[in-house]
Amino acid sequence: MTSLDNQSAHQLIGEAANQADLLSSFIMPNWPAPANVKALQTTRIGGISHVPYTSLNLGAHVGDNPVVVAHNRLLLSAYLPSEPVWLNQIHGIKAIDAATICCVQDADAAYTNKANVVCVTMTADCLPILLCDEAGTAVAAIHAGWKGLLDGVIENTINTMQITSRTATNQALKSQYLMAWLGPAIGPQAFEVGSEVRAAFIAVDANATCAFKALGPKKWLCDLYKLARQRLNTIGVTQIYGGNLCTYTDKKRFYSYRRDQLTGRMASLIWLSS
Repeated sequence: MTSLDNQSAHQLIGEAANQADLLSSFIMPNWPAPANVKALQTTRIGGISHVPYTSLNLGAHVGDNPVVVAHNRLLLSAYLPSEPVWLNQIHGIKAIDAATICCVQDADAAYTNKANVVCVTMTADCLPILLCDEAGTAVAAIHAGWKGLLDGVIENTINTMQITSRTATNQALKSQYLMAWLGPAIGPQAFEVGSEVRAAFIAVDANATCAFKALGPKKWLCDLYKLARQRLNTIGVTQIYGGNLCTYTDKKRFYSYRRDQLTGRMASLIWLSS
């Protein structure tokens, strides 16, 4: 075997190892979604990024080598029916129809009722929320940091999905037939916020009081999962799953901006199969 052949063989072996690590690292949402609804959650395991992005960084905006990020996305693409509709997330409430987008959009949620269109959100402490309906006709991926939760990214996404559904099928997509999966986010034992954050949530909904625990003078622990459940319940979504993973404390599996500052991004993906 020539040195070139030997190098190619090592590359192939390395690629196979990456794929094996990647597949075993996926988190599959544990929820009673219809068979045609496909979803997966990546971790930081299974890619080729170096420190501090080790190893499956999928974020092109965090300072990692663009070629490496592209390679990581290519590794992921083997498990998807099409290229995910990546967003430029800005901690807002805009939701876009992923089937109609041809370039990267400023938005914090994507939805679709078309088969093989992959909605995605990237996070490293913020809360990823996946949505689908019981009939398997629509899905969405939401990026919900505290600012987006406060301003109504969940409510706006579901409202936009419902409007689109009525236009496309002349049938309402009712909230009580929706289900949500809450992916890995910074947990309630680790997410410190100031009094202004607590006050802002309580001003919108007094029930938000129970999502905050006093930590010290003007410091509180915030439960993003509880805040999301409250918002979903308020608009009629009661089928809620997940919400038990902490990005901050699980350094082996998850990126965390609060913990590391300079770090990568994970992806939460959902689509309808054909």
